[in-house]
Amino acid sequence: MDVSLFYTPLTKRMAARYKDFLSSSDLRDEEDADVVALMTDDDFNIVACGARAGHTLKQFAVSPDIEGTGAFATVLSELLNEASRSGQKRLFLCTKPKNRAMFASMGFYPIVETKDAVLMEDRRNGFSDYLASLPRYEGDCGAIVVNGDPFTRGHLHLCEYAAAHCDALYVFSVSEPGSMFSPDERFEMLKAGTAHLPNCHVEHTDEYLVSRETFPAYFIRDEAHADRVKADLDIELFRKRIAPALHITKRFVGEEPFSPTTCAYNERMKELLPECGIELCEIPRLDGISASKVRALLREGKPELTRELVPETTYAAILRHLDRNA
Repeated sequence: MDVSLFYTPLTKRMAARYKDFLSSSDLRDEEDADVVALMTDDDFNIVACGARAGHTLKQFAVSPDIEGTGAFATVLSELLNEASRSGQKRLFLCTKPKNRAMFASMGFYPIVETKDAVLMEDRRNGFSDYLASLPRYEGDCGAIVVNGDPFTRGHLHLCEYAAAHCDALYVFSVSEPGSMFSPDERFEMLKAGTAHLPNCHVEHTDEYLVSRETFPAYFIRDEAHADRVKADLDIELFRKRIAPALHITKRFVGEEPFSPTTCAYNERMKELLPECGIELCEIPRLDGISASKVRALLREGKPELTRELVPETTYAAILRHLDRNA
């Protein structure tokens, strides 16, 4: 049986066959793969598969008829080789805890685990090295995780409030690609926008916090439950590994009345963080200000209308971004 690599988008016929095979294995297609590996039998029926989306491996399935024949290892090896050729320097995967040993045998190491999922990567000390790279501060430490696509006056309001309520504030800039601004652009906007706060320390998440890429949940058929699984995994990583290492005792978030997913995430933090001695501080958001509103105005070609919604440092960054992409 041969393994073939298919770069997306797949043909309609191939995509339908692939989704049917995933469904037969009680999996779902998250439809974000860059490449799909398919093993077929002599009649060209799919008998095993796997996929890569960015630096994340996902959607592995093997027909019961060929379990134990090495099909899984063959598919995974093909994807590892393809990822290397594509220049991926590291790889993540998220799977059910029962599959942990199987992936460990192929060189993956656990980062964090819940009852529903385990997050793994292909570097033995990858997450430990990331934690070791972060500075340590004395006193009462707090944390914010900011996507900031772009950094708005609402984000600034949250940062200023948090900085006034702790001795040292870690502001983690989400490192995955945004819908409009690059991770580096967002990091620089965040750093420039909080430069006047001496106890505010901006750090990269290095893909480990609130990352859609790092926390796939294709193995959960119910998408609502999948969001809960991803939230629990992210919160577990923060409360069990990041917060203790950095002596963080407060997590600051803004209220989220519009996004059900973010609202549910905040509610879940309210449940889980106090169990580890971490206080969740939720503050009201500023009316009429959101990153999505800024992006909409930019897509409409009205950058001048964003000026009242963002700090001056962000507005300058927006103009530079538009100039580069003109």
